[in-house]
Amino acid sequence: MRVLFAVFPVAAHVFPVVPLAWALRNAGHEVRIATHPDTARVVTGAGLAAVPVGRGEDLAALTDFARNPVLSGLAGGGLDIGPGDCDDWGAKWFRTTRVFPALRPLLEELTGVAVRWRPDLVLWDPFCLPAAVAARVSGAAHARLLWGRDNIAWLYGRSVRYRHQAPDGGWPEPLEETMQQILEPYGLTFEEELVLGQWTVDPMPPGMRLPVPAVRYESVRWVPYGGGQAVPEWLHGRPSRPRVCVTLGAGEPGRLLLRENGTGIADVLDSLAGLDVELVAAVDPGSAESRLPERVRVLERIPLPQLLPGCAAVVHHGAAETLAPSAAAGVPQLIVPVPSWDEDAAAAHLVRNGAGVVLDRREFSPRSLRAALAELLRNPSFQEAATAWREELARLPGPADLVPVLEELTGHHQRF
Repeated sequence: MRVLFAVFPVAAHVFPVVPLAWALRNAGHEVRIATHPDTARVVTGAGLAAVPVGRGEDLAALTDFARNPVLSGLAGGGLDIGPGDCDDWGAKWFRTTRVFPALRPLLEELTGVAVRWRPDLVLWDPFCLPAAVAARVSGAAHARLLWGRDNIAWLYGRSVRYRHQAPDGGWPEPLEETMQQILEPYGLTFEEELVLGQWTVDPMPPGMRLPVPAVRYESVRWVPYGGGQAVPEWLHGRPSRPRVCVTLGAGEPGRLLLRENGTGIADVLDSLAGLDVELVAAVDPGSAESRLPERVRVLERIPLPQLLPGCAAVVHHGAAETLAPSAAAGVPQLIVPVPSWDEDAAAAHLVRNGAGVVLDRREFSPRSLRAALAELLRNPSFQEAATAWREELARLPGPADLVPVLEELTGHHQRF
């Protein structure tokens, strides 16, 4: 069969797609991945066929949280659904629905690709609603492929329940209004599956799943992939001291954490370097201060699949792209959650599994981080729990195991 992936154009959303795409290829299926031209090189770098869409759109206008006023509303906890009640779900859902119109320019090109190539199955990123429309127009079966917790389905379900409880006209569903504008030119009307897919592929640990009865989930094991790169010489042997990966200094969440606490990555690494460990730190390009400790290996981009198997601990802010591969490698984790999507839930799940330590970001300082890391390394129960968690996750279906499931569901849902 022919399978078209539609991916939100950032590398962190492309990477989780690659193992499943190759599993489908290895089973004899044709695979293409639609994304923005500026992200296509990430796809082709993985040896897969890229379909550039959105040629006239500035990539930063779609993906830059700092420059895009719509996306900036999601930063700093704007779409985090924590482990408890979410009292501000209405505001979060409204902000989420404002993101989708920004992707509308992709619709015409995606639909054109789908109509001409005639995929049997479209697997789409939860932010790529135009792909669901393209699948419907072309007659393909379609499903969402998650890269984190299913906040969108949960928020949509909460909105629908509230609308049913509210007086008539008291709660117009914001997404349905937005979607109808997209659907009208194609003579389509809004249906729930255009938001939720006909089913959903979920690579997150099952214990993190939100309760969404309307969705059929198919679990798949997260297989770490971080792009192709040469293995550094120092990764060939075992470290002489416990190796610790630190990613708090990279990306907007890391910068936000440091700004909030009036400290810098140099202060953090200075403090951690006092422990008898080998530090490997991710630092944003151009931000590596000259006074960083000499014993720290500073990388602008950390190849997690290569690095994590030799690590005794990993320090990060709770993002799925670090949590999942660390869990798969059986590495104890120290999380300072900076809420944006599912970081608080990840931290809570880590604690439930006993596989790490969580430091409240309001209590974060170089000194408190050092004390938490020292405890993580000193207590062998964390490594034992991380190993048990790795073994539990290894029993989930792998990408190759999912292929016959996708074949069966495609045959059931394909329209023509």
